[in-house]
Amino acid sequence: MEGSDRIRIGVYVCHCGGNISDFVDVKRVVEEVRKEKDVVVAKDFMFMCSEAGQKLIEDDIRSGKVNAVVVASCSPRLHEATFRAAIARAGGNPYMYYHVDIREECSWVHENDKEEATSKAVRQVKAAIAYLRHAEPLNRIRVNCERSVLVIGGGIAGLRAALDLAESGLTVYLVERTPFLGGNAAKIGNVKVFPYEKTAIDIVRDLIERLRRMNSVVVYTNAEVEGVSGYVGNFDVTIKVNPRYFKGKCDEYEIEELKRICPRKTRDEFSYGISERSAIMLPPFKGAFPEIPAIDMALCDKCGLCTKVCNKIDFSQELHIIHLRVGAIIVATGFKPYKPQKGEYGYGLPGVITLQELVGMINRYGDVVINGKRPRSIAFIYCIGSRQRREEGRKVNEYCSRYCCIAALDVAVVIKELLKGVKIYHMVRDVRSYGINELLFEEVSRQGQVIVKYDIDEGEPQVLHDNGKPIVKVKDVLTEHMEIELPVDLVVLVTGMEPSDGTVDIAEKLKISRGADGFLQEVHPKLRPVETMLSGIFIAGTAQAPRGVSETLASASAAAAKAMSLVLKGYTELEPFVAFVDQDKCKGSGLCINECPYGAIVIRDNTEGKKAWVNEALCKGCGACVAVCPSGAIQLRGLKNVQIEDMIRAAGGIHA
Repeated sequence: MEGSDRIRIGVYVCHCGGNISDFVDVKRVVEEVRKEKDVVVAKDFMFMCSEAGQKLIEDDIRSGKVNAVVVASCSPRLHEATFRAAIARAGGNPYMYYHVDIREECSWVHENDKEEATSKAVRQVKAAIAYLRHAEPLNRIRVNCERSVLVIGGGIAGLRAALDLAESGLTVYLVERTPFLGGNAAKIGNVKVFPYEKTAIDIVRDLIERLRRMNSVVVYTNAEVEGVSGYVGNFDVTIKVNPRYFKGKCDEYEIEELKRICPRKTRDEFSYGISERSAIMLPPFKGAFPEIPAIDMALCDKCGLCTKVCNKIDFSQELHIIHLRVGAIIVATGFKPYKPQKGEYGYGLPGVITLQELVGMINRYGDVVINGKRPRSIAFIYCIGSRQRREEGRKVNEYCSRYCCIAALDVAVVIKELLKGVKIYHMVRDVRSYGINELLFEEVSRQGQVIVKYDIDEGEPQVLHDNGKPIVKVKDVLTEHMEIELPVDLVVLVTGMEPSDGTVDIAEKLKISRGADGFLQEVHPKLRPVETMLSGIFIAGTAQAPRGVSETLASASAAAAKAMSLVLKGYTELEPFVAFVDQDKCKGSGLCINECPYGAIVIRDNTEGKKAWVNEALCKGCGACVAVCPSGAIQLRGLKNVQIEDMIRAAGGIHA
């Protein structure tokens, strides 16, 4: 830079109230870096993040002394945005800035060696100065956004997110794989959900009814997302809508006749297999949406008996492909309950069922009946399919499913009221009834239900059988590890959550990261809890992690709020740290295309041949393309190779 454009660097070193200055000689850092070329200001201050500290920077920029800034303080995660904003307020370019962490990286890790902590801080600040010598003013990338959002999944997370978005005035497209909205929460049915004073089905109905009143919501059931392309603000979505083979609602007489006449039967998913359904899938609960039946063509043999009963059946219906453009996407594809293997804790034997099957029984029959009798004693065994130990050659779920303890306690309270005099035992490793759910645990204790705590190191509970009746054998930690045997009428396996098939499928289609547990992964659990690495794609509910109803609804509203903030104003601004191509150097090798994990690079024809081109809205600035480019044509804005090289030299005490 020449004349007024010459780089003029201001360095500001923070004491952090002693967090830094107790272990780093801040005054010496200032004196050392003041000698560096292009440094025109070097100061220290007790709290740089304070209003007074920020004003030091603003005054030096407004006066024309400084046009590039180094702040040496705490973690950039805390205050990098703070100082960028201060530079912008003063009329400077917020990207002519480098943040040096000398608290976590110097003072806190070298508290027993002040000399080394100080020396390291000096080297880090010198590296930042070297970075700024090659820095260029950057501007945020502005991308126009469609004022619409796609919500994938029609359970309570998808319904809640869609409702929030619609109430904000956005157009919402809601896609559900199954023929009816409601998801797993609808299957809980008439069981009350703690801490709500209403049943799960009431929560689902309320969301559906409110959503149906919104004119800006389009619902596609029996449908799947086939593909997604594009980028934040401008996603092109292809949806496959499968035919229902019905062209209208049926009256009550027709519904009863269809139930009776269809010869093809299977286990009903809505009751967790407790009852049967036919190939004609009828609305599973009052208030279900749509109210139009659907035919399961994987089960139907096209016998034609149903067409003699109902004139609304139309086998000529065909699959439809719909193309949409949306500004953001929320993934709320839910979970599936863990299915125990045959023989696991006695599963498959008489009197041994899962918690979901117990709920299905209560909803289907309004009672609990085993072998024709109401059980007089029930044992709940916790952590089935959760917190499993690693075993060679076997898939295990090492995570805690969180919701299971609360769900089991909730159902146990319901059963205690339903079956007067029943004796209930809970075989637990721990009981995780956190927050307000502690009241549920207290209610279980008040009712006289017995907690038996086992230690996994001493062996898991065993389920034996004697004359067809279950016996649970376990060592109880609370009675000095006494081995006890409990003859019961019913054993309930409290199973955890696993990622749904839809979650796995959509993660592959959208290229969303999944964690070691298989659930969709957020950028940061605290700072960016519903965002993915792909801008404009958010996650909600149990697609992200195991959780209960209240947490699912909260995460759905959080995802909706994030999507709103992105698309409501019609545009978004992205960070400028993206790859760019020097067209004169590019040889069109295509290596960068194969290396880019975000599909942000394409080869285009121009007057000089085939050249790489970067879609800035897709690029995440990961630098993978830079590493493989044989000609050095691709660089990152804000972190070019020359900056990295000079930073290394400066940190090592080598002058360029």
